[in-house]
Amino acid sequence: MAQRQRPGALSALDPSATETAALLAAAGGLVEAVMTARRDGDVLGRPRGDELAQQLLQARPPADPTPVDEALATVAAVLATGDDNAAPGELGYIPGSGLVASAVADLIAGVANRYTGLSAFTPAAVALEQGVLAWLTELFGLPGTAQGLLLSGGSAANLTAVVAARDAHAPGAVGRACLYVGQHAHGSVRKAARIAGFTDEHVRVCTSADGLRLDPEAVRIAIKQDRADGLLPVAVIGAAGTTNTGAIDPLPELAELARDDGVWFHVDAAYGGFFQLTDRGRQLLSGIERADSITLDPHKSLFLPFGTGAVLVRDRAYLAASFAEEADYLRDAEEELPALPDFGSLGPELTRQWRGLRLWLPLLLHGTDAFAAALDRALDLARWAARELAEDDHVEVVSTPELSILTFRVPGDDAAQDRALDRIHADGHVRLSSTVLDGRVVLRLAVLSHRTTPDTLARAVSAIRAAARLAAATAPAANGARSS
Repeated sequence: MAQRQRPGALSALDPSATETAALLAAAGGLVEAVMTARRDGDVLGRPRGDELAQQLLQARPPADPTPVDEALATVAAVLATGDDNAAPGELGYIPGSGLVASAVADLIAGVANRYTGLSAFTPAAVALEQGVLAWLTELFGLPGTAQGLLLSGGSAANLTAVVAARDAHAPGAVGRACLYVGQHAHGSVRKAARIAGFTDEHVRVCTSADGLRLDPEAVRIAIKQDRADGLLPVAVIGAAGTTNTGAIDPLPELAELARDDGVWFHVDAAYGGFFQLTDRGRQLLSGIERADSITLDPHKSLFLPFGTGAVLVRDRAYLAASFAEEADYLRDAEEELPALPDFGSLGPELTRQWRGLRLWLPLLLHGTDAFAAALDRALDLARWAARELAEDDHVEVVSTPELSILTFRVPGDDAAQDRALDRIHADGHVRLSSTVLDGRVVLRLAVLSHRTTPDTLARAVSAIRAAARLAAATAPAANGARSS
């Protein structure tokens, strides 16, 4: 790899078979080392890497080739710094644990670099992706007219759905268009609305009957008032697992409301959607099959690498109406096969990665039962942790897991919660996070990684109990953990 162009070679940028094998072997060794260290590794505790970051900011590509081992040594140095959010103890943010099979698929897709924006160029590659997307629409009970689209993540998926809803219900009149969301809606929903042209005051944040879930009656009242004011209700957006607490909005009631009031029903299931693979999840997500669109994040609850999101839309025609575009420079492309979509005409990207392979290969190699078992384990572990903490006199469980997130407080004020979080993080093995519910700081534990084990949760619960005891010993009696 560190040679200049070989005699007779077309380009120095294409390595020989021997050089390719050496590069893959070296990269494979680095991957194996990362995976080995991660099995029992800590989330926190590595240096931030500030000095290395400064060196990399100043570095520039050399004119001459760099040996493979030297280049990968820099990568290894980077990986020795910062937080490992793919470690078993990542319980704070919705974990992105990453699968080797998906990374291998990305390697193959990147080298092949097949174009999948239009189906005519590589129909089989598009068919592979369309097949796995059809599986997704069937998994969520959508009709045969439905279409999925793989995107970079939940933010892009929410934006795509909001644009389709806008064009369906307020064409050319976005200045009067309104969206209806819950107080715990993900920030990407509000961002999507802003990008799509909705004014901030027309994104109605509706009240919650229980402090956690969107209240359908509040939405109905807001829609009625907006119509009376000459505005255009466009969509109600429910959550199938909020980021704050994992709560599921009342999907059947919201679906009924949307049908009655003639508005789009979008479900943001970026976190919770793939619990649909489990028996318990299907019961909890009842009503999602009535959505006009659904956001999913395979890089969350299917454990794929970051950059894998999906949107499902009940009727492909809505995506085409918003995103299809004629162009003279595409006139040579043949007509698509009837069963194959042009992904470039269904979303914002014309040039796009062949994302289908990173989803298809892990599902094929591991089988869907393995994913369902991992998600069932996450449900079990979260419930176990909630029961254990509920039995501790120094811990107030604020919200129990509907899916796999629970929140709690220790004795003391909001500052005491922050101090407790620091103590829980002291040994670096696990990471939790905090959020705000009803004006109070609460600590948050989210189980999702396929690597998280009962031992991981036991260690987390032990650290929480120790921090809670210390908080109780120093907090005023009036600020006990179980005070309201």
